Amino acid sequence: MKNALLVLIAILVAGVVAAPADAATRRRCPNNRSPESATWLSIAHPGLGEYYLNGWGPFFDNAPQKKFWLGFIPLYGWPGYLQIKSAIDSHNCRVNDKL
Repeated sequence: MKNALLVLIAILVAGVVAAPADAATRRRCPNNRSPESATWLSIAHPGLGEYYLNGWGPFFDNAPQKKFWLGFIPLYGWPGYLQIKSAIDSHNCRVNDKL
């Protein structure tokens, strides 16, 4: 029992020490945006991740119009090709509207 408690404490200490190091090495997109958040937004609907990476703002200026509106077509937009394309672009910090 005593050895198990020591092992548990050692694991917790290692986790606390490693957590800040992991946070310091996380990749960020321009405007200090998270690529993981952008990816999840693009999974929710194509174009939302790129809109987030552009800093929200005016929809017609910052959102990729083709990806967003074509995202409503079943099996092509969501769920489908554009959802995957948008998620990959967002994860790589790309904010283009290329299909």
